[in-house]
Amino acid sequence: MGLLGPSGSGKTTLMRSIVGLQKIESGKVEVLGEAAATKPLRESIGYSTQSASVYSDLTCIENIRYFSALYSQNEKSPEEILDEVDLAKNAHQMAGSLSGGERARLALATTLVGSPQLLILDEPTVGLDPVLRVQLWKLFYQLAEQGKTLLVSSHVMDEADSCHLLVLLRDGRTLAQGTPTQLREQTGQKRMDDVFIALIGQK
Repeated sequence: MGLLGPSGSGKTTLMRSIVGLQKIESGKVEVLGEAAATKPLRESIGYSTQSASVYSDLTCIENIRYFSALYSQNEKSPEEILDEVDLAKNAHQMAGSLSGGERARLALATTLVGSPQLLILDEPTVGLDPVLRVQLWKLFYQLAEQGKTLLVSSHVMDEADSCHLLVLLRDGRTLAQGTPTQLREQTGQKRMDDVFIALIGQK
């Protein structure tokens, strides 16, 4: 599911609320049948922040081993996780010397430790060139095919077509939700930027 909207629309706040890191003043957030931030969810959610949360002074494999040690069980070994994100060849390379795309893949790898059912990825493709963005989305599809649910935020409307479902946010509120096709039919627009603008006009 894509969570799309301009900067300041509330994407990160919503994601932090789902993870259980955001204080909620009213209402409630339920995740996988549990209240957000409760202990049973800690090993069921993988979360990647906007800036890659990896240790630059550790190698790739050391990063994954460190994060894996925080969980009671891991469905995959650190080596398997690195292979999954195409970083097996970089296993003993210092994280600080990785390229932008490799660092983004390592950040994704840290969300795969434990046995996560839900992966929450906050602007994982920001700052990456189009080729690297395509590579990351290919990885997202592979994870979805394994049965994992991904919530991916972006302010780049072009990425909407990469998602099965969309939630469009504006000023902290849901503007619309549905498949890209449904939102195009609703507005009569083809480009997702135009879809977003048309939906604002309807509100």
